[in-house]
Amino acid sequence: MRSKILRTCGGLPRVIVKLGETLSQKDATVEEWTKVLEQFNKDREPWSEALDEINKYMPLYLRRCLFYFGLFPKGFDIPVRRLIALWVAEGLGRKDNTDELPEKVSESCLEELVNKNMVQVTKRKLNGKTQTCRLPNAFQEHWLAKAKEANFLQGHSCETRIRRVADHLESNDSIFDHIHGNDRPSSSSLYSSYRDVISLLSFDTRNNGKPGEEIGDFLDVCISQKCFQDLRVLDLEHVSEPKLSKAIAELARLRYLGLRWTKLKKLPSFISKLLNLQTLDLKHTTIDTLPSSIWMMQQLRHLYLDEFNRCRFVPRPRNSSMTNLQTLWGLVVDEESPVVDGLDTLIKLRKLGLRCQMMSFKEEAVLSQLEAVGNWVQKLGHLECLRLKWYDRLNPWELPLKSLSGHSSLTSIYLVGELKNKSILSQLPQSLIEITLSTSALAEDPMQILNQLPKLKFLRLLSKSYAGNTMICSPGGFPELRVLKLWELESLEEWTVEEGAMPLLKHLEIKACQNLRMLPNGVQQITTLRIFKLSKMPREFTDRIKDDQHPEHHKIVHVSYVSMD
Repeated sequence: MRSKILRTCGGLPRVIVKLGETLSQKDATVEEWTKVLEQFNKDREPWSEALDEINKYMPLYLRRCLFYFGLFPKGFDIPVRRLIALWVAEGLGRKDNTDELPEKVSESCLEELVNKNMVQVTKRKLNGKTQTCRLPNAFQEHWLAKAKEANFLQGHSCETRIRRVADHLESNDSIFDHIHGNDRPSSSSLYSSYRDVISLLSFDTRNNGKPGEEIGDFLDVCISQKCFQDLRVLDLEHVSEPKLSKAIAELARLRYLGLRWTKLKKLPSFISKLLNLQTLDLKHTTIDTLPSSIWMMQQLRHLYLDEFNRCRFVPRPRNSSMTNLQTLWGLVVDEESPVVDGLDTLIKLRKLGLRCQMMSFKEEAVLSQLEAVGNWVQKLGHLECLRLKWYDRLNPWELPLKSLSGHSSLTSIYLVGELKNKSILSQLPQSLIEITLSTSALAEDPMQILNQLPKLKFLRLLSKSYAGNTMICSPGGFPELRVLKLWELESLEEWTVEEGAMPLLKHLEIKACQNLRMLPNGVQQITTLRIFKLSKMPREFTDRIKDDQHPEHHKIVHVSYVSMD
């Protein structure tokens, strides 16, 4: 009930006080308080003072960001990567006199709203960053009225000129008839309604061909009537098979095109006509090859691909102008991929996620391509996040990684595959906060090298990353480590944590380390412990952890134990 009250109030102190006064006059039963909460959500009066205060004292750049939440359905958990990209596309969150990247500015705006208890974090990533968020339902409903008053959002009636269109598939909304109805309004009515639209979002998630066809027809008709000429955002995420006709090429000011989870099979070549496009999201589509025109998109900053459908680039034309790309995620590189004089010209990348999957057994060709990938990664001096995977059980090729010690901006690295350079761990930058290793086949104890990274907070040693049988964490090592996961280290038998190591560790997870016999003594400070499939560790030992782990600190330790049997 406590969390329900906080969700209802949105963490706003004035609203919490008013609700507390109301609840204090009622019987303290779940049924009675539930009725109060339901009525409280509907009444405007308890919210008016708090909302007026927000509207009066909150800076305009934050109010506009907060208004944007009104475009999403009630109770919708909004992915932060999506929200930030939309804000950037509309130029929201911008502050005067700042040289920061717009993405960084938007992220700081979201953090500020979260700290003010106006935005709820509904899910966090393991590294603590917000993954999804939303407004409390009641707060969103009342705040929506403020957004309309400020002409940020407007009622979707035929008489109003609309700046932002959000199709929630609600039949009582006049936009429903415009997109999904049989009788379309007149051309003059369409123009007067949609000529000023700058954002179009669809939440039509029906799993058939109708959503894509209907939104495609609506776009065609509106564009033919000179609507959407100022459109900056076209977000069709989860809209099944959207119809993208040549009319889309007329959206000259479009900055964001979201096609994630659309089942789209082919990206039309006229995509290069969208000269101002900054973000193109093709993740979870079935597109396997990008048109050559993608190389002509000079303003493109963020490109998300689907690695499981092997989405690839074609060779770069001589007159290529794609030079500002900062995010390239989901790329698949094989022996035919244009790495040299192609992908390796993209040197402004800050986030790179790629998978190497060679189809050839010709050693010379494969090694040459892997060497090219390694050289490319080493040139990326602005890199902040790197995910590099190698998937091929038949061929024993190794990850083509070279020294990253000069990558002073790199904070996150995720490596899947055997490391060709065994000393690479000693050549990692001091800036790293998050490391994940899998199938690295390391023979030497990685803890003895990684423990000196001063900012490392999250470490995951996953399947077959370490092949040794002993592991030691030395005194003073891992001074900032908060989360440690050890998965499927099949040879590990003994793990020692010496006094003074990992002083800030809070979350420990051990899974399928089948030969590990005992937990070390130096992890008394953890608050969450999860143990899965440890056949050699006595069950009696894990049963005693809750009682013995923190008697002097009075901390609660959560223990999950799943045996092999």
